[in-house]
Amino acid sequence: MRLWLNRTAEVSLRDQLITQVVLGILCNELAPGQRLPSTRDLSRRFGIHANTASAAYRQLEDEGWVEMHHGSGVFVRSTRPEAALSPEMAIDQMIGELAARARKLGASDEFLKSRLRRWLAVEPPARWLVIEPDPELRRIVICEMEEALSLPVIGCGFEDCVAPAMLDGAMPAVLPSKAQQVRKMLPAGKELVTLQIHPVSPELQSYLQRYMPAHSSDLIGIASRWGEFQRIAQTMLVAAGFAPECLLVRDATKAGWKRGLDTAVAVVCDAAIEQELPAGSRAIAFRLLSESAIADLRKREEDVLTSASSQ
Repeated sequence: MRLWLNRTAEVSLRDQLITQVVLGILCNELAPGQRLPSTRDLSRRFGIHANTASAAYRQLEDEGWVEMHHGSGVFVRSTRPEAALSPEMAIDQMIGELAARARKLGASDEFLKSRLRRWLAVEPPARWLVIEPDPELRRIVICEMEEALSLPVIGCGFEDCVAPAMLDGAMPAVLPSKAQQVRKMLPAGKELVTLQIHPVSPELQSYLQRYMPAHSSDLIGIASRWGEFQRIAQTMLVAAGFAPECLLVRDATKAGWKRGLDTAVAVVCDAAIEQELPAGSRAIAFRLLSESAIADLRKREEDVLTSASSQ
């Protein structure tokens, strides 16, 4: 492993040494049991005081990265510390892995730095902005988009959608019922994506066709934070032939909403609540966004990412 110390940097020499050793371990450049340079070697190579190197090694030992064998030297521990990496160290690990792979390809450090500077100069990819005043409906739409797309998805109500900080770099999206109202609020020329929805989930239709009418007396659960979802699902199931007393409706905004759902043969739910159902529950997730809407969003997203990478 190559070490380098920058005396003109704001980071102390001790911290530079610690960071590089940790990154070497995380990126597998330093193998378990590998012997590290002695404090004398570090002093001679970099002109640093032996106490600086000793202090760095002591901290690395305290944190569980290395172990000191009296008379033999300092060695990488066979196991890594159990504590989770800090966000800063996690980013450092990714950068360290990138640098290690670039060197294996024969790239010089200067070439790697120039490529990094180029990419950092490129505007970051856009994000999706779901404009919807109902927070629970907004949560469901965001969840469905996050499942299918790569770019970040955020949301806001009408009152915040015109704020420059919210709109900058964002691709606004809205449900059809609010499209006309939102379009009037946005700046002239700002593109607005209208999300196409389907009124009944194909999965739910298919399930009911297979299940009815022999099991119309079975207990069916309904779970959502969105009150309108609860009403629509209840109406659909009653229309399909289920007796109202066979429907267990749960408002997920209230405490204890999971109670009894594990006894239902299936639970009709929205995408946002699907992963929160009791273990073992058979979820029939109702999707608001149509397949054509998802395909359109992916195409728009692909165009944005392609444009950003070509700059």
